[in-house]
Amino acid sequence: MRETEPVHRSPLGFWTLARYADVETFLRAPQSSSATPDDPMFVAMRGGREAPAMRSMRRWMSAKSGEEHRRLRGLVARALTPNAVERLRPEIHRIVTSLIDDMGDGEIELISQFATPVPIAVICGLLGIPIEDAWQCLEWTNAIANIIDPLITPQMRIAMNRAEPQFSAYIQEQMELRRKHPRDDVLTMLMQKDAGGDRLSDEDVIAQVLLLFNAGHETTLNVIGNALHALLTHPDQLRTLREHPELIEPSFEELVRFNAPVQIISRQLTGDLAIDGTVIPAGSPVLGIAGAAHRDPARFEDPDRLDVRRTGVRSLAFGSGPHACIAAMLGKTEVSIALTELLRRYETIELATDAPQWHTRFSFVLGLTELPLRVTFRR
Repeated sequence: MRETEPVHRSPLGFWTLARYADVETFLRAPQSSSATPDDPMFVAMRGGREAPAMRSMRRWMSAKSGEEHRRLRGLVARALTPNAVERLRPEIHRIVTSLIDDMGDGEIELISQFATPVPIAVICGLLGIPIEDAWQCLEWTNAIANIIDPLITPQMRIAMNRAEPQFSAYIQEQMELRRKHPRDDVLTMLMQKDAGGDRLSDEDVIAQVLLLFNAGHETTLNVIGNALHALLTHPDQLRTLREHPELIEPSFEELVRFNAPVQIISRQLTGDLAIDGTVIPAGSPVLGIAGAAHRDPARFEDPDRLDVRRTGVRSLAFGSGPHACIAAMLGKTEVSIALTELLRRYETIELATDAPQWHTRFSFVLGLTELPLRVTFRR
């Protein structure tokens, strides 16, 4: 498609873009909106407009556009500035080293024992959520986040609309505790006025916490798993990072590009958009195929080759333009520390299977559900 019809209109009514330059233009366009779809079928499959999960989704920062999106983004961004993320480095390092200690060596399973708990612990620490409640919060938010899946089953609809009131009630309880005794955490900060006197409603705080929990968790765990799998199947690149650990953080974008955790980015156009001589009309749903864009030879030399020394890489997996992921810097820091410590602590890391388990349901996400490894500590 990228070579023969990169701007394609599907018979199902949506458009797809497959070249890097086109996907980037689309993501940066002011008429590219991620507002909650008002398509009657989309809404009905999720339980109706007033279903709990739909009410929550309409409040998500990622489901807003224009001035309301800028307002919410500005209020949440206070917690995720570069300086704020840099201050988290010691705690992220502590979490990573503790999990490696717990895994030990021999046979391990990376996704459940390491890639999943790293971002969960970081997000809980940020928000001030008790770590013993982390898995319950993750269960709730994962169920609610299925609302964006293109193929909703009745079981998913029931689960998301059952989980949302339970999660909301839990976060409301946490907020009441902070009204009595404010803390130095992101939840307390989200409840406070900004410098201009603006503040979020309780409902908006809960919605953004849900979004932070989910966006700050799934993408990071998938990058950790995808990146390590890519390195293990390209031993020359793994050897380069072992010999030059200073390249780990700069290689983040290349590792994300090679096996992006987000393969497709969906938006709706609020106005006509011209792409390479084709006008995509207002109101059209558009899918930017990041997975194809990341292998575009017009943008990347020898794009199917993993090269941790590649420079000038900017992946599209974290978006671009006004909706670029607000937590991208946090994710990069977590992944860089995780890979650095795994390669430093383990003298050998080998795949323990020829067929690691990948997500199989229809989704815009690429990630492993299991990655069995054989590892030995550096003595």
